[in-house]
Amino acid sequence: MTAPHTAMVLAAGLGTRMRPLTNDRPKPLIEAAGRALIDRSLDCVEEIGVTRAVVNLHYFPEMVRGHLAGRDTPRIEYSDETGELLETGGGIVRALPLLGNDPFVVINSDNIWLGASALQPLIDAWQPDKMDVLLLMVPVETAIGYTRSGDFSLDDDQRLIRRGSRPSAPLVFSGAQIIKPSAFESAPEGPFSLNVVWDKIIASGRASGVVHHGGWCDVGTPDGLRLAEAAVKQG
Repeated sequence: MTAPHTAMVLAAGLGTRMRPLTNDRPKPLIEAAGRALIDRSLDCVEEIGVTRAVVNLHYFPEMVRGHLAGRDTPRIEYSDETGELLETGGGIVRALPLLGNDPFVVINSDNIWLGASALQPLIDAWQPDKMDVLLLMVPVETAIGYTRSGDFSLDDDQRLIRRGSRPSAPLVFSGAQIIKPSAFESAPEGPFSLNVVWDKIIASGRASGVVHHGGWCDVGTPDGLRLAEAAVKQG
């Protein structure tokens, strides 16, 4: 099994829940404990051997380019969404020509994973003969800054089960995954959520999850940012 060497970094969102901090900058450039969120995400994929990252751009794109110009690794390429914000699924479809034909990592730029090689569970659990997507999960009770009721549970074979109509689920998607480009072959055009692709893979029985037992922070709001900074400082 070959670990992915390419990552897609989702960095195009407007960051509306983070206002007023995002009135004059994109959310990926907000700092948590002295380091920009996007650098923390890139650090994580670099730790697992990613050598090339595709970053999508929409809001304050030149600020993101300028910030990352000073970074040598991983090598950065850009997917331009300045004309239309394409959401998570549409953004990946736009970037597919840059991402190549092999499975790749997708990572959000507004989450913080704590601990050395926090994404290593993805690499260790990835089985491309059995999976088209593998999501990195965290237990609801350890999710810092998270205020909802969970996303998934796992069956005995580690396949994903959505919360559906149940009042809660034990696991939260942490914003990192490995996915095959073939998962997007019948994807719609224009803006759409990655959930559309996930649902098809879940129905096929080829969507799995693995749990990260280190710290994780949902940095979606100013309150979440304060909690994340405290968690980072505490280690």
